[in-house]
Amino acid sequence: MMARGMEGALEVGLVGCGNWGRHILRDLVALGCRAIVVARSPESRARAGDGGAAAVVESVADLPVVAGVVVATPSATHAGLIEALLGRNVPVFVEKPFTNDAETAARLVAAAPERLFVMDKWRYHPGVEALRDIARSGELGPPAGLRTTRVQWTSSHADTDVAWHLAPHDLAIALEVLGAIPEPRAAHAHVVDGEAVGIMGLLGGDPWHVLEISHGYVAHRREVRLVCRDGSAVLRDAYADHIEVARAGSPQPEPERRPISGEMPLLLELRAFVEHLQGGPPPRSSAAEGLANVRAVAELRRLAGLGA
Repeated sequence: MMARGMEGALEVGLVGCGNWGRHILRDLVALGCRAIVVARSPESRARAGDGGAAAVVESVADLPVVAGVVVATPSATHAGLIEALLGRNVPVFVEKPFTNDAETAARLVAAAPERLFVMDKWRYHPGVEALRDIARSGELGPPAGLRTTRVQWTSSHADTDVAWHLAPHDLAIALEVLGAIPEPRAAHAHVVDGEAVGIMGLLGGDPWHVLEISHGYVAHRREVRLVCRDGSAVLRDAYADHIEVARAGSPQPEPERRPISGEMPLLLELRAFVEHLQGGPPPRSSAAEGLANVRAVAELRRLAGLGA
């Protein structure tokens, strides 16, 4: 029986209510769910209460019966929390990366391949979906490759390095646009005082994916460029209201500004999860796709000399 609270609202567990978890709580509430939040610190418990949580508990073991669970805690805690939640036999939607260890991710996929999903919000970005549609329709000819740029100054994620923090987003974009994550071929790390602050990676060949990520870039940039045989299309910023499409054959083509929806990807992916809990199709990304992402990050790190 599906877990429903007062007035028939769907009850969903949320583990973690930090700086990102509070946004997840906001959107679960906006989607009409009763969110039962697991939060330990006084700050997190206060955020949960202020954000409209139906109840706040101190541990996963204290969660009542819920229809599904969203995990929004530091990456290093994901594996242990997922293992603790598997016995509930409900879908689990875990923030990226799935885990920060490929062997652990493989074990979890084997344990519950149909009930684990990864929150790759960029797969729901309307601009990325527009690039996907161009790539798959052949409008500009077959895709030659993808160029993603994700650079910023510093990081608020103390538990992961630049690879685990930023690369999963761009690998998920490649999965959505190209249909698969290309195999990592080469990578170079930018290291400062013994710490990797950036990586340039080359994946695949036909199509290729060039990936640039950095915590040491003064400007904040998010760009996705699809290169095809007969032209290119680009999403210049996460908050852009259009993509630019340019066709080959002109010395200086005037790009077409193609409007895209302004809906927020986080809300879109949470809506997909809630609809799945109500009997709809599964959300993106599956546990197997999450494992492929983890393996690709691990290989990029190895190629860059950062270990597995």
